[in-house]
Amino acid sequence: MRTVIRNARIVNEGRITEGDILINDDRIDQIGAQLSAPEAREIDASGCFLMPGIIDDQVHFREPGLTHKACIATESAAAAAGGVTSFMDMPNVKPPSLTQALLEERYALAARYAAVNYSFYMGVSNDNGEEVLRTDPKTVCGTKIFMGSSTGSMLVDNEQTLERIFAGSATLIALHCEDEKRIRERSEHFRQRYGEEVPFAEHPNIRDEMACLLSSQYAVNLARKHNTRLHVLHISTAEELALFEPGPLAGKRITAEACVHHLFFDASDYAALGSKIKCNPAIKDARHKPLLRAALVEGRLDVIATDHAPHTLEEKAGTYFNAPAGLPLVQHSLNIMLAIAEQEGWDLPFLAHKMSHAVADCFHIRERGYLREGYFADFFLLDPDVEWTVNKEQLLYRCGWSPLEGRQFRGQVRQTWVNGTQVWDSSAGLLHRAGKRLLFH
Repeated sequence: MRTVIRNARIVNEGRITEGDILINDDRIDQIGAQLSAPEAREIDASGCFLMPGIIDDQVHFREPGLTHKACIATESAAAAAGGVTSFMDMPNVKPPSLTQALLEERYALAARYAAVNYSFYMGVSNDNGEEVLRTDPKTVCGTKIFMGSSTGSMLVDNEQTLERIFAGSATLIALHCEDEKRIRERSEHFRQRYGEEVPFAEHPNIRDEMACLLSSQYAVNLARKHNTRLHVLHISTAEELALFEPGPLAGKRITAEACVHHLFFDASDYAALGSKIKCNPAIKDARHKPLLRAALVEGRLDVIATDHAPHTLEEKAGTYFNAPAGLPLVQHSLNIMLAIAEQEGWDLPFLAHKMSHAVADCFHIRERGYLREGYFADFFLLDPDVEWTVNKEQLLYRCGWSPLEGRQFRGQVRQTWVNGTQVWDSSAGLLHRAGKRLLFH
């Protein structure tokens, strides 16, 4: 099957050029101007930007075991609607992905239900080191360690376990960094002050800057000791930024991620949104936001992700200590970043770099993340001029809500293509499920 996308403004590798892309089966065959493509199906992309598909390196699609909140089918459809063509899913499901057999069961589910490409992290507990060290770095995106308790019960606080995994892992290690001892102390302090009715606005004071910094420092020092390939997830504080080297990603052994909600919201938003923006690590005081954005530009923060983590509204309606942490974001990460880019003066090639190119480079993903001849045809068409407001009727998340409801955005994904197949159309909705397992080199 041959398809040619014509008259697109192609955003790729630091440039915007006008031209055509010829797709042959699941690959990009040619990129150029006025390509000859006899017998190919033609699509006119006039007025649209054609961008490499977003690769989200941190999502929670909740399958298996937590599918009342989300599942691979619903959340990958939401991803496709937002221009996300590949995701990497976390291990804190039921049962958690703590053995190779359980991990492979998740890949089998995704092969049936994923609209877009997929990978799953191997999970770590205090006593599954043998299983973790068997993880194949060619077929699994990485190993995930929770160094602070979050949703689920996968806290790893055994120093011997951490030393062993950091010393022996062949895969990238992705870390949730918050200091558990400090969180418990701060939680008890605020519980004594408020009882069970702790205001959600205190969340960034309970899971504070020091909780993040202590844990991230420990992780970075451990990685340097063992020369580990370390990726620190969802950096939320200015204090942590000095731990990471500025500059290009190439050659780095220690990398860091920014998440869209830490770049977009700040502590003033708790007044209106409360538990809906309770997440770990917490969205913090407004002073951090411009510094996190600046760190993206200088390369201290290497990639952008969502940490998409849906819960039901009923669950979120609980008191502070009962309401789970996490918010749904994968359908709107591009729009959030377009809004930030307009404020900061960032161009589309910068967003393509941080949301696609750099993620592929960071995780050593094979033949994805760029618009290159011979690479898989993963991309989306962005209509830059459409203005629209987020409302419940548009949401594809199983949880059925978004903290962005009522916000207006400019720019809309018109089409999303995965492995040469159009999977999303803004008028018709989800068309196909074409996801494949990500491979690494």
